[in-house]
Amino acid sequence: MNRPTSYVWGVLSSLKLTIACLAILMVLVIGCTLDQIDLGTWGSVEVYMRSWVVWRPLPGVLLRPFGLTPRPLPLFPGGALVGLVLMVNLVAAQLKRLELSWKKSGLWIVHAGLILLFIGEFITGVYQVDTRLAVEVGQTVNFVESPRENELAVTDVTDAKTDEVYSVPEGLLARQDRIPLPGTPIVIDVKRFFRNAQLGTRRPGDPPSPATMGVGAGVAVREAPPAAGDDETNQTSAFIEPVADGKSYGTWLVSTVLGAPQSFTHEGRTYQLAMRPRRWYLPYTVTLKQFRHDVYEGTQIPKNFSSLVQLKDPKRNEDREVLIYMNQPLRYDGKAFYQASFGKGDRLSILQVVQNPGWLLPYISCVLVGLGLMVHFGISLRRSLRRRVDVVEATT
Repeated sequence: MNRPTSYVWGVLSSLKLTIACLAILMVLVIGCTLDQIDLGTWGSVEVYMRSWVVWRPLPGVLLRPFGLTPRPLPLFPGGALVGLVLMVNLVAAQLKRLELSWKKSGLWIVHAGLILLFIGEFITGVYQVDTRLAVEVGQTVNFVESPRENELAVTDVTDAKTDEVYSVPEGLLARQDRIPLPGTPIVIDVKRFFRNAQLGTRRPGDPPSPATMGVGAGVAVREAPPAAGDDETNQTSAFIEPVADGKSYGTWLVSTVLGAPQSFTHEGRTYQLAMRPRRWYLPYTVTLKQFRHDVYEGTQIPKNFSSLVQLKDPKRNEDREVLIYMNQPLRYDGKAFYQASFGKGDRLSILQVVQNPGWLLPYISCVLVGLGLMVHFGISLRRSLRRRVDVVEATT
């Protein structure tokens, strides 16, 4: 190994690098915890732990008592970058320091488990999708919704039996550009987009509304900072102009706050406009047959939440009842359906739906680490007992 390569290898496998990464992770955990006041739990995790670098002011909770203005910090390594460096450091240290022998087999297994844990976290951070399924007793649904993302849904409701839905994610709407809808003659011209907004009745003196059609002409829209709390949601809104075959159908206000969809007709086809949580449609249906909310006798303390659902998947010949309750999810089609919440007088059940291709890796990792420690300490105990026997035999 030449000198530069040897130096790089020494740095990557050094204990100092391990300690430095662990110290940085401690700083990230503290910042992530404190910034939940401004960003919420999910936002803090995304900014601090799932990012490669952090470009973020010091948490406001540290600055407000001193009357200081938050300013962006210089680039600071994020949790994803630190985790990658730690994994490389762990692999390098294992290859450099651990000898390939039976007596070190336990440590090899432990290191393999830790490396698998890092890989599992990377897969989770990149590929995990968290959605929810809200269903009332007796209702059948075939879609899940995002609790944090919204979309513009343009629905062709001409056919009374079947709706054709064309959706535009809010990420595209935020570009405030012209967006063609494939399969239709319609182009959506986004005039203005609000990730979060406050809607109210227009007052005398308010500037003219951009909306020329629908209820938007009588609504005042004021931009608001993005929702930060875990129980808060963005009231995503936009002013859009549908254009079909060169003909404009006016400017409309669409918002998650508005209840009923608005519609226009082009060449005999009727299209509805609505802003709603982003949806993913399922190739099967879920029907809520019964929801139970049990409490301890004489109190209002929750004892049990459970949903009895009917799962129907014609393509796989699935038609069965499943009971979903706390810590007992339904796993199907690569998704896990957890009992999360309820509402509407115990007639609405809200299931958290998690799709994570790496969900099994942390369990395998824990098994490997536990097995490796048992092997390592078992071998050490055997060697210790053998030494003790040798000492006894030598003194007799």
